[in-house]
Amino acid sequence: MDGFTLDITAENIRSLQQLFPDVVSEGRIDFDRLRAALGAADALAPAAPEHYELRWAGKAAARREVQQASTATLQPDPAASVDFADTGHVLIEGENLEVLRVLQRGYFGKVKMIYIDPPYNTGSDAFPYPDDFAEEREAHDQRAGQRDELGQLRRQDVWGKNMRESARFHSVWLSMMWPRLYLCRNLLREDGVIFVSIDDNEVHNLRLLLNEVFGEENFVAQLVWQRSKKGDAKLVASVHEYVLCFARDKAALQGKGNWRLKKKGVDAVLTQYEALRQQWGADHAKIREAMQAWFRGLPEGDARKAHKHYNWSDDRGLYFAADFAGPDDGRASRPRHDIPHPVTGKSCKKPSTGWRWDENKTAWALAQKPPRIHFGPDESTIPNRKSYLAEISSEPFSSVFYRDGRSATLEVEGLVGKGVFPFPKNTEVLSELIELATGPDDLIMDFFAGSGSTGHAVMTLNAQIDSQRRFLLVQYPEPVEEKTEAYKAGYRTIADITRTRLAKVSQQLRTRAQAEGAPAPDLGFRYYRLVPSNFRQWRPRIAGPAELLTQLELFQQPLRAGVAAGPAMLTELLLKMTGGPDLLPLSVPVQTRRVGEAEIHDVAGGLLWLALAGLTPEVVAAAVDARPQRLLVPGHEFGADNPDELVSNARLQLADAGVQLQLL
Repeated sequence: MDGFTLDITAENIRSLQQLFPDVVSEGRIDFDRLRAALGAADALAPAAPEHYELRWAGKAAARREVQQASTATLQPDPAASVDFADTGHVLIEGENLEVLRVLQRGYFGKVKMIYIDPPYNTGSDAFPYPDDFAEEREAHDQRAGQRDELGQLRRQDVWGKNMRESARFHSVWLSMMWPRLYLCRNLLREDGVIFVSIDDNEVHNLRLLLNEVFGEENFVAQLVWQRSKKGDAKLVASVHEYVLCFARDKAALQGKGNWRLKKKGVDAVLTQYEALRQQWGADHAKIREAMQAWFRGLPEGDARKAHKHYNWSDDRGLYFAADFAGPDDGRASRPRHDIPHPVTGKSCKKPSTGWRWDENKTAWALAQKPPRIHFGPDESTIPNRKSYLAEISSEPFSSVFYRDGRSATLEVEGLVGKGVFPFPKNTEVLSELIELATGPDDLIMDFFAGSGSTGHAVMTLNAQIDSQRRFLLVQYPEPVEEKTEAYKAGYRTIADITRTRLAKVSQQLRTRAQAEGAPAPDLGFRYYRLVPSNFRQWRPRIAGPAELLTQLELFQQPLRAGVAAGPAMLTELLLKMTGGPDLLPLSVPVQTRRVGEAEIHDVAGGLLWLALAGLTPEVVAAAVDARPQRLLVPGHEFGADNPDELVSNARLQLADAGVQLQLL
């Protein structure tokens, strides 16, 4: 009971929706569609030519959101990082739309794969969504860097649950997703791909949204992930979800070759076979006996045992004597040519459905050394074709696959505590997608990082196959609700859980590598927080003389009060001051040099130097000697009584050495 009388209008709308489902959207009636449904010929006559499109309340505002610029930056936190100076992995705490804006320069066209697991819009999950009439929470403003140094809101979002009862239930979710997908597309390489997990609540809308942002022609696949074998439901048990895959440019992606995954256990089988070849040489009968014995000794469920039918051997390698018969499709025209037995010379017995290959391909196979056709002891046995394990060791990823969701929960509980983070993603599945779509040195991004499953998958994959893939994760510091297991365990935000999990995965993999005597891959991560800019911001609208004087101070002292020339300022310069061919990611190596009393930050081995403390004759002399490509110096500090003369002389000396001087 809600204490109110019957809502007649709502009841009438529900009745109409039962009769005409297409005329009601999010609780509102489209009267033109209703008139059309009732036979009015001109009801939907458009003012302009009709075209196919996805529309929702707030779409225009979502488009404008993409054009908004940000003055925010990222502040490094070495104390919360692991191996900050040496790692190529990055974890960012902050509101992901603002972070995507901040990363547009340094990561434009650098990401090979994006995987995200956004809110599914179930009516119970919380996410930030546009609301022009909503006040932001103070915690949201401070932690996400949403206010500038003058206290002005950068964006107006409300953080909360989008309830099904809302008249804009689907619209607010679409408005949340649109700008994030649009901006992340800029970060993808030409041959890059995005994978997005989703369930039945929004899969239909997400597919259309991705069609708009990435182009329908760049659709790759809609994967169906079965997460359990059974479920409870009044009508149909839903035991699956989806992963939508789109390419940045499908033609460029296909130009890089086919996607294939190594079959599990194949490498171990081939290693065993090579050991037997070393032992028995060309005695293929002995090799076969040994392979069969080895397969029998493997435990049930072992991935290697799935290849036990590959136990024949010849000088080309390990093979399976596969069926050579054509399919039973009733065709009388199937090839039925004679194949002579290599020993008796007589024609071999033919399958009732004819041969799989025509006469020309059969002749080619017989001419190979060794032949690619397997014969029995005499002509009474139907020949087989040889399927070599080394040649079919990989396979395409299936659009439908099963992986139990409970294993992922147990994995996370073992790292961050029981009940701390519900419904994490399975790292084994993510590892397979990463291995499928990326190369050994590629960058993988996830801006809905959650508990950090994508980072976990990248670290584990690098350790397993000796690759150097890097991750870039973004997680909003969503407060953990009191009385939850996460809060009891000491976590205050979801970002705390992300950071803790990655640190423990790092420790776990490092310990394992030491025990096995194997070299450890990159197991660190750089931790950053989204914060307001270190620089004062020029405001185009001046309220009066006092504010004008404040703005003019920008020419004398561009740094905000209390900001020192240190790592935070260096990070902002790398994010905002680079461009063209030398775009620099957050993981770029930086070495600190001492030049007299000043510190020089040497970025990327001489790509550029930053002298944040100012320009001095000692700094100029060191740059002339070392010859970096560029020397960047704050324009407000020159370290001399006559700055104009110093700058002019320095520019001439540096130009002679091939060094470009740039004043910030």
